[in-house]
Amino acid sequence: MDNLGIVFLAELVGTAMLVLLGCGVVANVALAKTKGFNGGFLMVNFGWGLAVFAGVIVAYASGAHINPAVTLGLVANGATEFGNPAFGTAVPVNVVSVLTYIGAQLLGAFLGAIAAWLAYKQHFDAEPEPANKLGVFSTGPAIRSYGWNLVTEIIGTFVLVFVVIGFGRQGDASGLAALGALPVALLVVGIGASLGGPTGYAINPARDLGPRIAHAILPIKGKGSSDWSYSWVPVVGPIIGGVLAGWVAIPLLPLLG
Repeated sequence: MDNLGIVFLAELVGTAMLVLLGCGVVANVALAKTKGFNGGFLMVNFGWGLAVFAGVIVAYASGAHINPAVTLGLVANGATEFGNPAFGTAVPVNVVSVLTYIGAQLLGAFLGAIAAWLAYKQHFDAEPEPANKLGVFSTGPAIRSYGWNLVTEIIGTFVLVFVVIGFGRQGDASGLAALGALPVALLVVGIGASLGGPTGYAINPARDLGPRIAHAILPIKGKGSSDWSYSWVPVVGPIIGGVLAGWVAIPLLPLLG
């Protein structure tokens, strides 16, 4: 398999693992009759952090972007190569490689969400509230205000991508793998605990859109609406935040040492 095929597979599997475990912790907290029912938002934060840990571990060959905002942020920062030279999987940055990364991330997120649904099938059937079912798959605002919700997603994703780029200056990997699995997991826990309250911190367009499509397609009992009117916020906000982080990092990070 050539390098582009390897990075596609790595991004697909890594993002699927991320979403399976991330949606899984939300299901455990939100759905009726689970062992973790009503475990609280901090449990969700740690669950998503460990989900990112697992996703990064299995996607090292691609640099572990597992997030279109990371991919586009690296492009904005002037990256000329994706992948992980330590694995011999470097690919040039161009339209084809960018679309390969983003396509793999979206497909992986979709498949991971399906796996999470299968794991909790009986609890989805037992859950009476459609909003709780959708919340397993996709984010939603605590206070619906599209403009401010967008600002929150921009800020949260800016923090993620800016830190990733900062760490990436010290190594060869091009994505979350530049931090290593544990630091990026702790970063995601920190973002969730600090900035996740208003919107549930998607900070990843694939993480929200792929599972939302799965929610719309799957035969989930009493699932209700997929809330497409909000769906653009966790896509557009993280893209803006990631690209801004890439641009700001160019003049600012060299000044910080």
